[in-house]
Amino acid sequence: MNRAELADFLRRARARLDPSDVGLTAGARRRTPGLRREEVAQLAGMSVDYYTRLEQSRGPRPSRQMLTALARALRLTEDERDHLFHLTGEEPPRRESTSTHVRPGLLLVLDRLHDTPAMVVTDCGEVLAQNALSRALSGDVLARPPRGRNMIRRFFLDPAAQELFPPEDRPERAREQVAGLRAVASARPRDPEPASLIAELRAGSEEFARLWDEHEVAVRRATTKRFRHPAIGILELDCEILVNSDHNQQLVIHTARPGTESYERLQLLRVVGLQDLTPTSS
Repeated sequence: MNRAELADFLRRARARLDPSDVGLTAGARRRTPGLRREEVAQLAGMSVDYYTRLEQSRGPRPSRQMLTALARALRLTEDERDHLFHLTGEEPPRRESTSTHVRPGLLLVLDRLHDTPAMVVTDCGEVLAQNALSRALSGDVLARPPRGRNMIRRFFLDPAAQELFPPEDRPERAREQVAGLRAVASARPRDPEPASLIAELRAGSEEFARLWDEHEVAVRRATTKRFRHPAIGILELDCEILVNSDHNQQLVIHTARPGTESYERLQLLRVVGLQDLTPTSS
């Protein structure tokens, strides 16, 4: 691990970012350009002391999970992310069609969506990034263990995950999940990721196995969903899905129609913010 090079790279990556680049307010006047160390630590989900030691060439070797979080927090390109891994003596993630690296431009769009819940997910349901209002609506997915970050797996294998939807809507949500996953699997027949997820869900969920055998297929598109928040109540939100050029990552945006009760509740949720009001089961 090249601690000196790593420290220099982190400092320079931090200095080139403005708070607005990552969805933060500038606040008081800053003496130096770029983000503060505590802001990078917050974005990466690590302690300020740990990040400070990395920048001072005296930190321990970061885990692969921590390196991925740093790459997202600092809005690194894939080449820069690979360089970060190399500096710590780690092999970079393989560049496959199912890459989990979110492009800086897509993260910038996500950060600018202050008044609507939005997230970046893979076509197999893996949550890669959320904005603050998305975390307020459905919980901080990235704070869960890696296996708990897949929306389809959680829906069928974690009963608490279905609590996000009204009971009468859950059968339709289940059919959508299965039909969408079948479309992904048929488009990527040699990709082990969807095949492995399907095998796991067929073995672990009778509901999934039954729906899978019905052979419904549907590409995920815009729809209207109802969400159940424990403090705010029911929100009926329009779901728009924007797909990147490789078709393996999606920007999912939920909006409420102005003048509706759901719109007022979404504004209230924005005020409530990230208070501990949502289920956090892993």
